[in-house]
Amino acid sequence: MPSATPQQYAQRRAFGDRIREHRMQIGLSQEDLAARADLDRTYVGSVERGERNISLDNIYRLAEALGLEARELL
Repeated sequence: MPSATPQQYAQRRAFGDRIREHRMQIGLSQEDLAARADLDRTYVGSVERGERNISLDNIYRLAEALGLEARELL
């Protein structure tokens, strides 16, 4: 599988930063967010670090768990 280009990594990192920002604003740990979104904590951490090319389904799960619309994360 090809690795991400610098631009793709930057986009993923920016998305992860948005997740982290909103998570911290409402006082959730990665573990709490993961539980609300029915995802693994290590997955949430890798999304926040920009290591994942996250699926649309999981974007919606995380947005709902944060009390947001998916578009607010993009």
